[in-house]
Amino acid sequence: MYFRKSNPPAADWERDYGVAAEDGHNVFRHWFMWSAVEVAPGVFDWGDYDRQLELAAANGISTIIAEMMTSAPEWAFARLAHARFERRDGSRVESQISGSSAVGGFPGLCLDNDDARELAGNFLTELVTRYRDHPGTGGYDIWNECGYAEDTCYCPATAGKFRVWLRARYGDLATLGRVWGRHSYSEWDDIVPPRTLAPFAEVLDWLSFRQDNAYELMAWRAGIVRSLDPHHKLTAHGVAGSLTHAAPRGTDDWKAASHVDTYGLTWGSSRHGDEPWKQLHAMDMVRAASRGKPFWHAEAYAGPLWMQPQVIGKPRDEGRIASVEDIRYWNLASFAGGASGVFYLRWRPLLDGPLFGAFGAYGMDGSRTDRSQMVSQIAAWATAPEQQPLWNSQPAPADIHILYVPETQLFTYAQQHSTDHHAHALQGTYQAFFDSNIHADFLHIDDLDPTHTDIPVYLPYPIMLNHTTTTKLTNWVRAGGTLISEGCPAYFTDHAKANTTQPGNNLHHLFGATQTDVEFTPDILTNLTFTTHDNITPHGACFKQTLQPTTGTTTAHYQDHTPATIDNTHGKGKTRLIGTHPSLGYHQHHHPHTTTYYTHLLHWTGRRQHVRVSDNRVTARLHEGDGGRYLWLLNPSRLPLQVSATLSTRWKPFADIDVRWGDKDSVTLVDGRSLDADIPARDAIVVRLL
Repeated sequence: MYFRKSNPPAADWERDYGVAAEDGHNVFRHWFMWSAVEVAPGVFDWGDYDRQLELAAANGISTIIAEMMTSAPEWAFARLAHARFERRDGSRVESQISGSSAVGGFPGLCLDNDDARELAGNFLTELVTRYRDHPGTGGYDIWNECGYAEDTCYCPATAGKFRVWLRARYGDLATLGRVWGRHSYSEWDDIVPPRTLAPFAEVLDWLSFRQDNAYELMAWRAGIVRSLDPHHKLTAHGVAGSLTHAAPRGTDDWKAASHVDTYGLTWGSSRHGDEPWKQLHAMDMVRAASRGKPFWHAEAYAGPLWMQPQVIGKPRDEGRIASVEDIRYWNLASFAGGASGVFYLRWRPLLDGPLFGAFGAYGMDGSRTDRSQMVSQIAAWATAPEQQPLWNSQPAPADIHILYVPETQLFTYAQQHSTDHHAHALQGTYQAFFDSNIHADFLHIDDLDPTHTDIPVYLPYPIMLNHTTTTKLTNWVRAGGTLISEGCPAYFTDHAKANTTQPGNNLHHLFGATQTDVEFTPDILTNLTFTTHDNITPHGACFKQTLQPTTGTTTAHYQDHTPATIDNTHGKGKTRLIGTHPSLGYHQHHHPHTTTYYTHLLHWTGRRQHVRVSDNRVTARLHEGDGGRYLWLLNPSRLPLQVSATLSTRWKPFADIDVRWGDKDSVTLVDGRSLDADIPARDAIVVRLL
């Protein structure tokens, strides 16, 4: 990211482009802000942006045009007061200065209003028409950090679109009234969006509509750009927020990625924490959401973050003040996760606003730093012709899939006003596998395919599952899939109603078990454990469902000796139902027994992990594809580590190795499945297996 209107100073542009080209940068992205361009109705000032593309073309740099209709002109705020976003409390959102650009007009206007949408569409049309044939143009970013504010919009235009959505969903008022428990609507205009969160059908519908409506607008933007410029690619990026913010803020990476040619994410340890699993879980999730499309780390950190709430109280070495070694490790971890491009969210820092001095690899004056030298080193390596085969391979299929079910998060948010239980369950599952070097990828329920049952599936915190989901699960297992589910699957079903028989939606047949008792007491189940028949005692958490086998077999008990897990066969497949939530137990305790339990779960499925390492502080990732087979060994620690890595018998043995990143003398071939490596602190080894 380079130009955001107020930054950097115009006097430095020519020099900065020259430095960027010398240092191996090949793409810049700029915010093309509507409020900074259409300075009066129909009057456009493109001067600064023209200069950016001219300099890009002169220096061999492509430009990603980030259209920012989320920054509306001040005159539009004044003339279209009715189109200002309306908050849940009824107040309206005024034009604000962006902390990321020191430019007004944010967060734009509500495009559910036809007049605001027409103006925004005109701006986008002018933008694409002007730059589609420019030699500096490389593509378009049509949504920066896909998502919306949690408490907007409730304006009349949005309410009207909600009613249209409801009519298409329910057909008539009587049906809607029965589902919602509002039996006295006389006409569609009686319906207003719910402004109070509660676990009822009307709230779930409102949350679902907000997502559908937002991505309909994304499709509208994509349609305009593609109709005017069919030659350049479209991209967008989110915040890897599907697990945490999809329900309140619409950060659904699967929906977003479906509308563009490439997709990506903003992610940095300064804000999220530098625990090794976190960055890779974000990469894996966005790669899964991209469904085979290339994805990029669209905003990576290469400098410090000052005085923001996410870093207050954190030690300096948790990403708060990025070191050269941090930048090296973060970049290599993104590549190991499958990213095919890395952008820094600042080339040089902003000079004003709350994010002054943040993130940039270069100095406040654009001068080179030791951090920019590391960036340049990685750029030279990544773009070298001899590395091209490396990027033609991608992470091998996962050892196990973690199932993402959108309605579970919607219900959790509506019921608890927070997504924490759902988010922490999926994150805890990932971390428990990660800490044993088991590669777990995320799988959307829509992608569960009964013709592909070779990779087992883990279903965390399945408190609400609709009939469509439970039918898919049943058919998938019947076809030969292996399913591990945590407790209370489909306790609630369509329209947020609890099932009278548990597990719900006839899942008691799938799992060969019924519920005899249940406790919804997350505050006092913080030390819940259960013991398996081979004497492993992992932690559970949150809810406790006591089970009774029917066709299944008890394989673990709670402390009170009641059944805790039931194994069953169903059709060609098999299931394990765990009555509580070890994912949340691991999130809370990180107990080694729980880690061991997750390792044993994978063994129980009959699948073996791709790579085993002698020291699980090192993360191993196997890449496979047209470019060959590669082993990535990441050392996130601040100590050099010696490690042995052994390839599973699922893969053909290798006869030789070629070190693509790292000291060639630091890697030794042991045999056709094993190698030894010395990995420096905060570094990696990348080896082609020949």
